Amino acid sequence: MADQEIESAIQSAIAANKINGAVICATNTTDTFTYTRALGTHTLLSGETKPLRTDDILFLASATKLIATIAALQCVEDGLLSLDADTSKIIPELAAQQVLAGFAADETPQLEPQARPITLRMLLTHTSGVAYDFLVPKLMRYRKETGQVPPPAGRRRVEAAFAYPLAFQPGTGWMYGPGLDWAGRIVERVTGRTLGERVRVRICRPLGIPEGDAQFYPVTGCDERVVDLNPGDPKGLGLGVVNGADMNSRSEGDFGGHGLFMTGEGYLKVLGSLLRNDGRLLGREMVTEMFRNQINGEMEEGFRDAMAGPIGPFFSVGVDVETKTGYGLGGLLTMEDVEGWYGQGTLTWGGGATFAWFVDPKTGLCGLAAIHLSLPADDGLVADLKQSFRHDIFRKYASWKQSGSS
Repeated sequence: MADQEIESAIQSAIAANKINGAVICATNTTDTFTYTRALGTHTLLSGETKPLRTDDILFLASATKLIATIAALQCVEDGLLSLDADTSKIIPELAAQQVLAGFAADETPQLEPQARPITLRMLLTHTSGVAYDFLVPKLMRYRKETGQVPPPAGRRRVEAAFAYPLAFQPGTGWMYGPGLDWAGRIVERVTGRTLGERVRVRICRPLGIPEGDAQFYPVTGCDERVVDLNPGDPKGLGLGVVNGADMNSRSEGDFGGHGLFMTGEGYLKVLGSLLRNDGRLLGREMVTEMFRNQINGEMEEGFRDAMAGPIGPFFSVGVDVETKTGYGLGGLLTMEDVEGWYGQGTLTWGGGATFAWFVDPKTGLCGLAAIHLSLPADDGLVADLKQSFRHDIFRKYASWKQSGSS
């Protein structure tokens, strides 16, 4: 399906009642190529069906991580944080967590103290040992055997939600996890503001994004524009993005790993600023650092094992397993050109089952796609639609350039 035109693929999926619609946005370095589409509909609590719009509020899920990364890096530039300093004085709860080495013959968990301090760079690159328990069998086993399985109800702050051991010693491996949730709390502690306030003041304002267009859960004041606030999701949890999961109902405070709602238009402005390295969000050197591979030394093996493992296709976000990749500050990083597609140094990630984004400075293109699911979800179809977007937008850009429009 990667060869299929994205609009026709989406329209076919809508006609088959597989999805409700999609928002697609892309632009180039000079802002002379702009591609925005909103296809399909969403249904309000009242039962009224409205056409999707590019300024509707979307649940970003893990695409929140890029925004939280920028907020943390702004604190580095402000002199409030350092990428490589010990964070234990700022977030002692995290520093106190031990490392789960395994289990003894009598099933007793084998816990070790952290051998080195956790740094902000580690949290931003998933090399701190902080990992999602559902991705690491030994962490799931630990939580079950120690009675730490999360309760079915009740909201918890970051410190309580992720109060379980590390999966490996800091700086020695790689595993996707809530490092950006912890980084968001660090931002809050050194600035004295909520992460949402920092996003609105330091990210939205410089880019001209209306401040109400970027809110952490719960979202207020724009009911008719919240895509997932509908009869199937009356609390606006974003169930159609994470395929029925309700992580927002269990989160208290601003979670930098998953909690942000934002318009596609606004998110594109963030991507565009990084693409142009225009200094509106971060200095040029810091943006360059975002697009530098951060995986080296002891963590290299863990990163390669994760990419080659059973959940590797999730981590590769549409990039072929044979393509050389690394990890930057904010997402997966391609380490070589892919003919007709991503250039070397493309930063890319996504959110939940439905959100995909990329920034390709070499080609001069960035974009995002947000698929609005019908539940129960057809996961394979949605993955195909995201891949169609990723490839077709490059074909559209190449065709535009060949037409002489540039």
